[in-house]
Amino acid sequence: MDLLLIFLLIIGFYMAWNIGANDTANSLGTSIGSGVLSLRGALIRIAIFDLLGAVFFGTYVTKTIGKGIVDTSSITDITIITIGAFSALSAACIWLTVATWKGLPVSTTHSIVGAMLGFGLISLGTGSVNWAVMKKIVLSWITSPIFGAIGAFVIYTLIRKFVLERTTNLSKVERVFGYLQIATAMYVGFSFGSNDVANAVGPIYLVLTYHGGAITPIWLLAFGAIGIIIGALTWGYKVIMTVGTGITKITPTLGFSAEYSTATIILIASALGLPISTSHTIVGSVIGVGLAKGRKEALYWKVVWRIIQSWLLTVPITMGVCAGIYLLIKYFV
Repeated sequence: MDLLLIFLLIIGFYMAWNIGANDTANSLGTSIGSGVLSLRGALIRIAIFDLLGAVFFGTYVTKTIGKGIVDTSSITDITIITIGAFSALSAACIWLTVATWKGLPVSTTHSIVGAMLGFGLISLGTGSVNWAVMKKIVLSWITSPIFGAIGAFVIYTLIRKFVLERTTNLSKVERVFGYLQIATAMYVGFSFGSNDVANAVGPIYLVLTYHGGAITPIWLLAFGAIGIIIGALTWGYKVIMTVGTGITKITPTLGFSAEYSTATIILIASALGLPISTSHTIVGSVIGVGLAKGRKEALYWKVVWRIIQSWLLTVPITMGVCAGIYLLIKYFV
């Protein structure tokens, strides 16, 4: 059992690394795309806010991922729970590593939720899934990019109408918003940590509850946050460039609008315990500001379609891979 726990912590840390590598773009892509921050400077600044968001606000979504999706109360053998948690994290890691290698900003939330569903269905059947919670999660996946797009569209439209169209010095205005965008990047970083740390530590939390841990320990949230930071520092640049430059050309005013809209929606979802897709939200916001430019051609639609395709594939892929890993381990254990 101790050996299984060690392997679970290792794969959980690797999952956190994958989240940092793939989802750092949610915090930094628009800031780097607009030229406000350099890649190195942005990564250093954002690390502390990811950590703060995870430690102080990450409990709510961690509980949803760990115990809200699949009802494991009928399982008395902790070995089965540990194997299931390990299989879910492994499946999500495999998919995220491939997606990051391809530069695709897939949803780490979709990855772990799909994998947890795979564990529940293969071990206990459809009756183990809390479908009421799943309906809320899926609805949030649909609404978050829409709200992100609407929020960013409205914010940028107001900025254009009341600031950009009334100034004779656009470069000065953009410079001012560049400073504001640094602040909103930190805001996104905090909200990102509050929501996405659960994708790495939620399954571990599930196992810990069988050891009498009803409260999410601070060390577990910090453990996940540190893994996210390392992933961001080592491999985060690939997806950052897709979000920052691949969807539309970003200026500081556009970046500010996208980041403020994204961070607010994510933080509200975290407070509600909803594991929304931060990737969906930021991509939706970037699309919103692209449309707010007033020209359909402002968006690189081929890149957008490629991103959407990767979203649609995530849940079924991680469900299937998790089920396969679970059955393989059960065969040998």
